[in-house]
Amino acid sequence: MLQWGSFWNPPKTKTNPYSPSRDDANGEPGHYAVLDINLAHPIRLSQLAISHWTQRRIPGSLLIIGSMAGYITGIGSPLYFASKHGVQGFVRSLGTLRESSGIRTAAIAPGAVNTPIWSEDPDKTKIIRSDTIAATPEQVADDMLDLLENPLYGDGTILESTTKGTRVVPAFNAPPPDVEGGGMLEYEAEVTRLWREKITSEGLKV
Repeated sequence: MLQWGSFWNPPKTKTNPYSPSRDDANGEPGHYAVLDINLAHPIRLSQLAISHWTQRRIPGSLLIIGSMAGYITGIGSPLYFASKHGVQGFVRSLGTLRESSGIRTAAIAPGAVNTPIWSEDPDKTKIIRSDTIAATPEQVADDMLDLLENPLYGDGTILESTTKGTRVVPAFNAPPPDVEGGGMLEYEAEVTRLWREKITSEGLKV
């Protein structure tokens, strides 16, 4: 099964022919799909949108899909975490556009959400049942709408969205998110154990 870019599954090469990665080893200068989709594409789309609004002198609103992964870490998916850290920095960097140009910027930061990403990935379902993940796409969508409409948001806001409610994540010294429940702590612990075991026994093939 082909997988989105993973640091621990480098692109397929002659010396790494059985990698499940879909990334192109011959990309110039090298591309990882997860970075393109989660970070490069939102950045480019933001450029296009900001160009449209500023050229016409009209207000606008950017809402980018972030994640709790933008301010936590995990050895199992370092490229994913890197992409979401990048989203958070990008959104915060554009925060002053609201005052100068009337362009609101924000990112929604959900935790695990019960979607096919969890329910249809055999590597994940071996460790955690998707029905233990309580957050739904509908709940996150409601929080996204509030993020777009609420005048308190829009100056580089990072809004955390969980079944326990929402919170604005401060730029500095943010308390850690509450990820207890739903089996996520156990999931991360098992992923960490599996990758440590694999790297220790096999090394990283590139």
